Amino acid sequence: MKKRSNTIRSLRILAIPALTLVFTLTAGVAFEEYNFIGVDGCKLCHRSAAKGNQFGKWEEARHSRAFETLAGEQAKKYGQERGISDPQTSDECLVCHVTGYEAAAERKARTYKAEDGVGCESCHGPGSAYKSITVMQDQGKSIENGMIVPTEETCVTCHNDRSPGFTGFNFEEMKAKIAHPNPQG
Repeated sequence: MKKRSNTIRSLRILAIPALTLVFTLTAGVAFEEYNFIGVDGCKLCHRSAAKGNQFGKWEEARHSRAFETLAGEQAKKYGQERGISDPQTSDECLVCHVTGYEAAAERKARTYKAEDGVGCESCHGPGSAYKSITVMQDQGKSIENGMIVPTEETCVTCHNDRSPGFTGFNFEEMKAKIAHPNPQG
């Protein structure tokens, strides 16, 4: 029985990096093939109450202020502990606090702004190919055009113990906090 237990433990230990690699490779395809349009490119269709006001819900959430938090005293303290003089200019911080931070400038539309923090495309992937209403009306078509349906693995790329302020992450609880369904389907 002990041997089986050790085998299961070993498989679990191997499964986490393997799943992370699969997610990274899958997300990488979407992130490299498509361009970022920014929240201004999304809000055109996602701010009406009839469709669920996803933009308004994002605007009220902490993700919308992720870049701003890097200018706060707590971020400066964390930065100082890590030898970072300005968290708002640090690659180490911006990779999680700004959507598409690592993407080349030519992959960012004029509607994209780093100051928007963690926007729609941090979770759903760059929207250049799925942003049109004809594509967005069909989730399958949206996914074919780069839209990501976020999972726990999506979130833990940033919400993890590498973050200096990490205090744990309960996916189901956080998912409920930021839920923004479209009541029309």
